[in-house]
Amino acid sequence: MGKHSVYSKIFIIALWFLHGFLSINALVGGGLLMIQPDGSLLGMQKNWLGNSVFSDYFIPGLLLFTMIGLCSLICLIGLIRKPQWYWAHRLNLYKNIHWSWAFSIYTGIISIAWIIIQQIMTHYFWIQSLILSVGLLILICTLHPIVIERFKQIHMTND
Repeated sequence: MGKHSVYSKIFIIALWFLHGFLSINALVGGGLLMIQPDGSLLGMQKNWLGNSVFSDYFIPGLLLFTMIGLCSLICLIGLIRKPQWYWAHRLNLYKNIHWSWAFSIYTGIISIAWIIIQQIMTHYFWIQSLILSVGLLILICTLHPIVIERFKQIHMTND
Protein backbone atom coordinates (compact mmCIF):
# COMPACT_ATOMS: atom_id res chain seq x y z
CA MET A 1 0.00 0.00 0.00
CA GLY A 2 1.57 3.29 -1.11
CA LYS A 3 1.81 6.51 0.84
CA HIS A 4 -0.75 8.15 -1.49
CA SER A 5 -3.29 5.44 -0.72
CA VAL A 6 -2.80 5.72 3.07
CA TYR A 7 -3.23 9.52 3.02
CA SER A 8 -6.29 9.18 0.83
CA LYS A 9 -7.89 6.75 3.26
CA ILE A 10 -7.11 8.97 6.25
CA PHE A 11 -8.76 12.00 4.64
CA ILE A 12 -11.77 10.01 3.38
CA ILE A 13 -12.36 8.39 6.78
CA ALA A 14 -12.00 11.81 8.43
CA LEU A 15 -14.66 13.16 6.05
CA TRP A 16 -16.96 10.25 6.86
CA PHE A 17 -16.54 10.87 10.57
CA LEU A 18 -17.02 14.66 10.30
CA HIS A 19 -20.14 14.36 8.16
CA GLY A 20 -21.53 11.63 10.42
CA PHE A 21 -20.94 13.76 13.51
CA LEU A 22 -22.40 16.87 11.89
CA SER A 23 -25.43 14.99 10.60
CA ILE A 24 -26.27 13.31 13.90
CA ASN A 25 -25.78 16.56 15.81
CA ALA A 26 -27.98 18.58 13.43
CA LEU A 27 -30.70 15.94 13.07
CA VAL A 28 -30.99 15.47 16.84
CA GLY A 29 -30.64 19.16 17.67
CA GLY A 30 -33.01 20.28 14.93
CA GLY A 31 -35.50 17.57 15.81
CA LEU A 32 -35.49 18.52 19.49
CA LEU A 33 -35.99 22.20 18.61
CA MET A 34 -38.99 21.32 16.42
CA ILE A 35 -40.48 19.05 19.11
CA GLN A 36 -40.06 21.67 21.85
CA PRO A 37 -39.73 25.09 20.13
CA ASP A 38 -38.99 26.91 23.39
CA GLY A 39 -35.52 25.29 23.32
CA SER A 40 -35.87 23.73 26.77
CA LEU A 41 -34.93 20.20 25.60
CA LEU A 42 -31.49 21.57 24.71
CA GLY A 43 -31.19 23.91 27.69
CA MET A 44 -31.72 26.96 25.51
CA GLN A 45 -33.73 30.01 26.51
CA LYS A 46 -36.22 31.84 24.29
CA ASN A 47 -34.69 35.20 25.20
CA TRP A 48 -31.51 34.11 23.34
CA LEU A 49 -33.50 34.80 20.17
CA GLY A 50 -33.77 38.50 21.05
CA ASN A 51 -31.65 39.67 18.09
CA SER A 52 -33.31 37.33 15.61
CA VAL A 53 -36.48 37.38 13.55
CA PHE A 54 -37.75 34.21 15.26
CA SER A 55 -40.15 34.08 18.20
CA ASP A 56 -39.24 30.46 18.97
CA TYR A 57 -36.82 27.75 17.80
CA PHE A 58 -39.12 25.81 15.43
CA ILE A 59 -37.95 27.41 12.15
CA PRO A 60 -34.27 27.38 13.17
CA GLY A 61 -34.74 23.73 14.17
CA LEU A 62 -36.32 22.91 10.81
CA LEU A 63 -33.49 24.66 8.97
CA LEU A 64 -30.87 22.92 11.10
CA PHE A 65 -32.52 19.53 10.55
CA THR A 66 -32.80 19.91 6.77
CA MET A 67 -29.98 22.20 5.63
CA ILE A 68 -27.26 20.72 7.78
CA GLY A 69 -28.57 17.39 9.10
CA LEU A 70 -30.09 15.94 5.93
CA CYS A 71 -27.54 17.54 3.59
CA SER A 72 -24.66 16.13 5.59
CA LEU A 73 -26.33 12.71 5.73
CA ILE A 74 -26.85 12.70 1.95
CA CYS A 75 -23.24 13.76 1.51
CA LEU A 76 -22.05 10.98 3.82
CA ILE A 77 -24.01 8.38 1.84
CA GLY A 78 -22.53 9.79 -1.36
CA LEU A 79 -18.97 9.75 -0.03
CA ILE A 80 -19.30 6.13 1.12
CA ARG A 81 -21.43 4.54 -1.62
CA LYS A 82 -20.74 6.91 -4.53
CA PRO A 83 -24.21 6.52 -6.09
CA GLN A 84 -24.88 8.13 -9.45
CA TRP A 85 -27.97 10.13 -8.47
CA TYR A 86 -29.11 12.31 -11.33
CA TRP A 87 -30.74 14.96 -9.09
CA ALA A 88 -27.55 15.30 -7.02
CA HIS A 89 -25.42 15.52 -10.14
CA ARG A 90 -27.65 18.35 -11.41
CA LEU A 91 -26.87 20.34 -8.23
CA ASN A 92 -23.14 19.74 -8.66
CA LEU A 93 -21.27 22.87 -9.76
CA TYR A 94 -18.17 20.77 -10.51
CA LYS A 95 -19.23 18.46 -13.33
CA ASN A 96 -15.84 16.74 -13.62
CA ILE A 97 -15.99 15.34 -10.10
CA HIS A 98 -18.49 13.19 -8.17
CA TRP A 99 -21.39 15.15 -6.69
CA SER A 100 -20.63 13.98 -3.14
CA TRP A 101 -17.36 15.93 -3.22
CA ALA A 102 -19.26 19.10 -4.16
CA PHE A 103 -21.89 18.41 -1.50
CA SER A 104 -19.08 18.13 1.04
CA ILE A 105 -17.96 21.65 0.09
CA TYR A 106 -21.55 22.91 0.27
CA THR A 107 -22.09 21.33 3.70
CA GLY A 108 -18.86 22.77 5.10
CA ILE A 109 -19.77 26.26 3.90
CA ILE A 110 -23.39 26.01 5.09
CA SER A 111 -22.34 24.84 8.57
CA ILE A 112 -19.80 27.66 8.92
CA ALA A 113 -22.33 30.26 7.71
CA TRP A 114 -24.98 28.78 10.03
CA ILE A 115 -22.74 29.20 13.08
CA ILE A 116 -21.64 32.73 12.15
CA ILE A 117 -25.26 33.83 11.69
CA GLN A 118 -26.26 32.00 14.87
CA GLN A 119 -23.57 33.77 16.88
CA ILE A 120 -24.69 37.15 15.56
CA MET A 121 -28.37 36.50 16.28
CA THR A 122 -28.35 34.43 19.47
CA HIS A 123 -26.62 33.75 22.73
CA TYR A 124 -23.24 31.95 22.61
CA PHE A 125 -23.01 28.36 23.79
CA TRP A 126 -20.10 25.92 23.64
CA ILE A 127 -21.24 23.68 20.79
CA GLN A 128 -21.03 26.57 18.28
CA SER A 129 -17.22 26.51 18.42
CA LEU A 130 -17.22 22.75 17.90
CA ILE A 131 -19.54 22.91 14.87
CA LEU A 132 -17.52 25.78 13.38
CA SER A 133 -14.39 23.64 13.72
CA VAL A 134 -16.15 20.67 12.10
CA GLY A 135 -17.20 22.85 9.15
CA LEU A 136 -13.63 24.09 8.70
CA LEU A 137 -12.21 20.56 8.92
CA ILE A 138 -14.73 19.35 6.33
CA LEU A 139 -13.48 22.04 3.94
CA ILE A 140 -9.82 21.28 4.65
CA CYS A 141 -10.25 17.55 4.10
CA THR A 142 -12.47 17.98 1.03
CA LEU A 143 -10.06 20.41 -0.62
CA HIS A 144 -7.01 18.22 -0.08
CA PRO A 145 -5.55 17.35 -3.52
CA ILE A 146 -5.58 13.61 -2.74
CA VAL A 147 -9.32 13.71 -2.02
CA ILE A 148 -10.03 15.80 -5.12
CA GLU A 149 -8.13 13.31 -7.27
CA ARG A 150 -9.96 10.36 -5.75
CA PHE A 151 -13.38 11.79 -6.54
CA LYS A 152 -12.44 12.98 -10.05
CA GLN A 153 -12.34 9.32 -11.02
CA ILE A 154 -15.98 8.84 -10.03
CA HIS A 155 -18.20 11.18 -12.00
CA MET A 156 -21.20 10.98 -14.26
CA THR A 157 -20.44 11.14 -17.95
CA ASN A 158 -23.98 11.99 -19.06
CA ASP A 159 -25.56 15.39 -18.47
